[in-house]
Amino acid sequence: MVGPIMGTERFSARDGPGIIAGVIGRGATIVRSRSAAGVLVAVLTGTAALGAADTKLARPETRVAVFEFELIDYSRGGTLVATAEDPAETRRLDLLTGQLREAIAAAPGFGVVDVAPVAAEAAERNLQHCGNCDVSFADRLDADWSVTGTVQKVSNLILNINVYVKDVDTGEMLQAMSADIRGNTNQSWQRGLAWLIRNRLSLKIPE
Repeated sequence: MVGPIMGTERFSARDGPGIIAGVIGRGATIVRSRSAAGVLVAVLTGTAALGAADTKLARPETRVAVFEFELIDYSRGGTLVATAEDPAETRRLDLLTGQLREAIAAAPGFGVVDVAPVAAEAAERNLQHCGNCDVSFADRLDADWSVTGTVQKVSNLILNINVYVKDVDTGEMLQAMSADIRGNTNQSWQRGLAWLIRNRLSLKIPE
């Protein structure tokens, strides 16, 4: 099993990586991507005689449930931000979700499961403060890892992207990473996540 990997990094198209602290505080507004387009690429092999634990050990790949990114908006004083009020940011959340799913699905030994069966329930929860409900959802999807992500918005200039990876069997945080970005655009969001995928996300086959 891959051990915990923690990191908080800063990314700027102009300045490059550095260090920044990312904190998810109470009262922040949460907006999540409404995309239900999960990608089902994992194929489960084994025999019916195997128990649940043995079946996971026999899998040819690690099954990953990647949930929709959420927006934590500090720029509006904690007031509710309906998805329809910020269509551009909602589209960006969808872009990040798809980008992360594609990167994991392309990694040897990994497959991304379709989260559609639990999407409606997950959309009603704050996945960062729900008592590991994301792990419960991922378990229902027979996944090995649960992956969630947030974009924290301080202003249209200062934002940061966070990705969290948990082990479904134990609920343990395997990886946590953050990239600070400058600019509220499609390009800045995607470049920030691309930097995390390239430099911080560990996609190694668990031993």
